[in-house]
Amino acid sequence: MNETIRPKLELLSREFIEKIIEEAYQVLENTGIFVENTEALSLLSDAGMRIDDFLHRAYLTPELVKQCLVTTPNVIKLYDRSGEDEYLVGKDEVHFDPGSTATAILDNNSQVQRNATTDDLVKFVRLTDCLEHLHFQSTGLISGDVAGIISDSYRLYVGLQYSSKPIVTGTFRIEGFKPMYDMLVAVRGSKSALAEKPLAIFDACPSPPLKWSNLTTQSLIDCARAGIPSELISMGMTGATSPVTLAGTLVQHVAENLCGLVICQLAEKGSPVIFGGSPSSFDMRKGTTPMGAIETMMIDSAYVQIAKYLNLPTHAYMGLSDAKINDSQAGLETGIGAILAALSGINVISGPGMLNFESCQSLEKLVKDNEICSMAYRLIRGISLRELPLIQDLFENFTQDTEFLTKDHTRKWYQKEHTYPLVIDRDTYDSWVALGKKSLVTRASKEAEKLLSENPPNLPVADVRKELEEIMLADAKVNDVPGIPRFPG
Repeated sequence: MNETIRPKLELLSREFIEKIIEEAYQVLENTGIFVENTEALSLLSDAGMRIDDFLHRAYLTPELVKQCLVTTPNVIKLYDRSGEDEYLVGKDEVHFDPGSTATAILDNNSQVQRNATTDDLVKFVRLTDCLEHLHFQSTGLISGDVAGIISDSYRLYVGLQYSSKPIVTGTFRIEGFKPMYDMLVAVRGSKSALAEKPLAIFDACPSPPLKWSNLTTQSLIDCARAGIPSELISMGMTGATSPVTLAGTLVQHVAENLCGLVICQLAEKGSPVIFGGSPSSFDMRKGTTPMGAIETMMIDSAYVQIAKYLNLPTHAYMGLSDAKINDSQAGLETGIGAILAALSGINVISGPGMLNFESCQSLEKLVKDNEICSMAYRLIRGISLRELPLIQDLFENFTQDTEFLTKDHTRKWYQKEHTYPLVIDRDTYDSWVALGKKSLVTRASKEAEKLLSENPPNLPVADVRKELEEIMLADAKVNDVPGIPRFPG
């Protein structure tokens, strides 16, 4: 009886998609792509690809790319810390996570962006863990009170200490992968258990145009061999580091992602890969990369449509804003992006909580974005045919006094049909005045405080906490860092 149609956004015809992929193949074969990593170049060479050793440029044939597409899983299963809750990454499944690696946090009291500290990071992780509609955690804030050389492993350390959700992360140094991998193994119990039930996704970003650096390529190789999903984050800027047309940027985006996919498959056949990105419509007036631009969102939705044509799991940075504070711009850009992302069926959507061109996080925005995500999920569930007849039986014995509040039908369906947000205001004007004329940001701030006070830290068992700390302290020591901050409380 289910006649529900899931609403869907598509921007490209099948012919247009095939043309973009065809030109991406041509770029990879004729123009080539710069690969700084010598091991990756050897893998490509062993696969029969032409290599310019002097320029570190590899030329990939369409045949190799197609072979690697066949061995790349079309769905990935992620698991929470317990290994019991499973999340499907693929098809049209949608999961939101906070945007990652912000360098600042918005102080709600002063309305000033400042460097984040460990205390901020712990609150961020704990709050995300409480928010129902953010399925994944992220290493979303860089702690300014921690030495930069260990900041990537430290963010994962805090995330694993205070959250049970799967986590989106990544490394900014080649040596950083080992301690991060060791932490994940410590939580899961063994290397084989981690490969069987992945707990994390590692972002890896090519450098546009058409370049994979030594660091990010090594991340692809290391993750592939460990069974950790690599999320490919191409970041072309229209007219600056990618062609100015949206279609031209899509060709480059596809070429960069396919090269990363090939490297993963050559390192370990069958390794999990997510086709993703963070491209932008470059604003030549301001010299900025607006993630809230409608053209940016169009590029995201379009490359995801291409990835789905290739039967690959997908990712995009959407549901965020370039606003500097939690104002109307922050709401409209975030809302549009989250809705378009959900309608596009993007599997991993990074962005909630983010402001200022992906550089700032806000706890208050994280709370209200959680409700935007709830609306997006409701939209893609569509309109259901709950029962037949639709209404005829409700109008039996109909009179002018008929109402529906007390009917069994209303009690049966109202919670399944409707969403009931907490911080989005639905009071009458008089009630709003009586309650103190509180703004959305004020309500979100109070909700964040309530969630943090009412939910104790979600910690792993003592033995795992101890092992995580030992790994983190060893990483600090080998990098001549005297210690790490103590956790608040």
